[in-house]
Amino acid sequence: MKVSHVSAADHDLVTAAVAAAEDQTSGEIVTVIAAQSNDYDDVALVWASVIAFLAMSVIALFPEFYRGLYDRLTGGWGHELTANQWLGTVIAVGVLKWIGMWLILLWRPLRIWLTPRAILAARVRARAIDLFKVGTEAKTLGRTGVLLYVSLREHRADIVADEAIAAKVSPEVWGDAMVALIDRVRAGKPGEGMAEAVRQMGVVLAAHFPRGSENPNELPDRLIEL
Repeated sequence: MKVSHVSAADHDLVTAAVAAAEDQTSGEIVTVIAAQSNDYDDVALVWASVIAFLAMSVIALFPEFYRGLYDRLTGGWGHELTANQWLGTVIAVGVLKWIGMWLILLWRPLRIWLTPRAILAARVRARAIDLFKVGTEAKTLGRTGVLLYVSLREHRADIVADEAIAAKVSPEVWGDAMVALIDRVRAGKPGEGMAEAVRQMGVVLAAHFPRGSENPNELPDRLIEL
């Protein structure tokens, strides 16, 4: 099934921006957009375990309250639970809480919302590096490839540059391009954001890697969707 996160017009906009930027530099820009960078199953596991532990801890801390609640629910006709039966009840409550929280966290937006920002940023960065290694790193003669990666659900983006570019351009230099990108993505205009980021990346690349007499197009200009 074809993946489509942006419109055909956005594809044309980004592709044109890449071609225009590369016309001024020997650098090669690859653009990738993805719905999400990670499933965050481990985060859901931690949250489900924390909620289950808290539920069991509350019962352990206030046993008389829950014994009274049990009596009210049974109308006073329930038999007195033994220590082992109470332990089994507490464990059962914990298991039910764990399952319930896990099912709730199947809703991806909540899972991402509960994930700390630092983890989101790290996962997006890791995904960007993986994609860079597969499709961009050492794929150009002068090691002048650079990847622009956007992960929509995390509202995060990253730029990963090949060896020759990284040696001359510090990560902070891409700051303006990243700001322009994120502002437009948040406004619901990912295509415009990526195109503007590409334009600003082209300015940086042209300053350090101006176009030579031979400027082969070694990497695809089109926007790649994952």
